[in-house]
Amino acid sequence: MQQILNILIKYRNFLLFFVLLLLSLFFTIQSHSYHRSKFVNSANFLSGGIYTSLDDVSSYFDLKIHNDQLLEENNMLRQQLFNTLDTVTVRQDTSTFTGTYKFFKARVINNNYALRDNFITLRAGRRDGIEKDLGVITSKGIVGVIDQVSTKFSTVVSILNSNSQINAKLQKSGHFGILEWDGKDPNIVELVDVQEKAPVTKGDTIVTGGMSTIFPEGIGIGTISSFQLDASENYYTIKIKLFNDMTNIGHVYIIKNLDRKEIETLEEQTRDEQ
Repeated sequence: MQQILNILIKYRNFLLFFVLLLLSLFFTIQSHSYHRSKFVNSANFLSGGIYTSLDDVSSYFDLKIHNDQLLEENNMLRQQLFNTLDTVTVRQDTSTFTGTYKFFKARVINNNYALRDNFITLRAGRRDGIEKDLGVITSKGIVGVIDQVSTKFSTVVSILNSNSQINAKLQKSGHFGILEWDGKDPNIVELVDVQEKAPVTKGDTIVTGGMSTIFPEGIGIGTISSFQLDASENYYTIKIKLFNDMTNIGHVYIIKNLDRKEIETLEEQTRDEQ
């Protein structure tokens, strides 16, 4: 306390000058509208700059929250895109797709793409409703199929896997083939067993065929970069440039066909009767 008093006594002339200066400025601003408006504008400019800086810092730390909110909104919009709502359940628009679908969002925590048989690990598991053999996509196109599931995590057989075989088709003509990977370029996959009568053109779009309970029909895969007939000249082998950058996958959506078990049970009964 004594030190504070000593400082006040030592700088009393300066402090007195400073107080009088503030008083004179106060009375000047109060008595003149022009000065008052200039002061208010300056104060608003200063406080606006401070608030902007604080907001920028706050926004940076809130990026994860905002990102999660956007993912949730995208998930809802994607579900509405693939389905029409009724009072009981979410039904697929039969004019475009068949089936009943539910979507989950998940974060990628590990992504392999340099091996011949690549897998992706997701932070989503049984507790989140994830099951084996569900389709995995991004907003751009397909990623793979769920392989193994634990309580909190799951692994995906990437389309960059020699064991991956996905039904796909030419969007324009509807001719079908099997999507495979030759283990070379992570940006290129192959569509094989496409009949030689198919009108194949460079740049055409390839989408999912919908001939399984995993992926709905019409999800994007990529565009044709090149093609050639096989040795028998009966089938095309088509190179496809993927829509997805498989070396940079951050978040994904998981598709669950709610009619899958009923369809598979019916098909199994049909096979048993034959």
